[in-house]
Amino acid sequence: MALDDLKRATTHGVWRLSVAQFLIALVLLLLTAPFILDTPDGKLIEAALFTIVFLSAVLAIGGRRRTLFLAILLVTPVVAGTWLDHFQPSFSVKIWNLVACVVFSGFVIVQLFRYMLQAPRVDSEVLCAGISTYLMLALLWAFAYMLVAHMVPGAFVFTVNPEPDRPLLAFDALYFSFSTLTTLGYGDIVPVDRVARQLAILESTTGTLYVTVLIARLVSLYSAAEPPARPQS
Repeated sequence: MALDDLKRATTHGVWRLSVAQFLIALVLLLLTAPFILDTPDGKLIEAALFTIVFLSAVLAIGGRRRTLFLAILLVTPVVAGTWLDHFQPSFSVKIWNLVACVVFSGFVIVQLFRYMLQAPRVDSEVLCAGISTYLMLALLWAFAYMLVAHMVPGAFVFTVNPEPDRPLLAFDALYFSFSTLTTLGYGDIVPVDRVARQLAILESTTGTLYVTVLIARLVSLYSAAEPPARPQS
């Protein structure tokens, strides 16, 4: 492969370190998620943080013109739905927004994973992409769980401090998603609907396979970058 072709194949992000900035936005969202809803403007802050994450994702994967166009096309209903759900919440808006979030998150994951597979060597951008993909997997399934919970009331049961008709909030879905992705599972949130259980099975399997594939890919890149050992005399 020519040098220009290799460069085009591995181009990633609108500008340098955009994947790292995306990872910072993701970590900021995850670290502040348990606390922002307790503030007076918690819903507003949550919508703003999600918007920052979504837009930084576009910058992280938009190194190619076609990919940037598709990312902007997919993120537009996500951002619009996020703010519409904040100012004029309704059942239809929530469903529409969650479906858009699932689709866009899946697109971002595919692009980041493709970048890691095409990278010629291990560097900070590849590592940031690997971590970001793992966090995005949890975020994607959190949106999917919330979608199921809205469409099928009672799809999830809380075994700790159970309340009738308790909704699955954003942080609850994120917490359950990470517990499932890491195959930890405390049992305080239990999926009882078949679709919810199927999603949990897929997420736990995906989490295990992703870590395996990621380690294998990083090791192969690192091994290929090492100079050949000199024969001993």
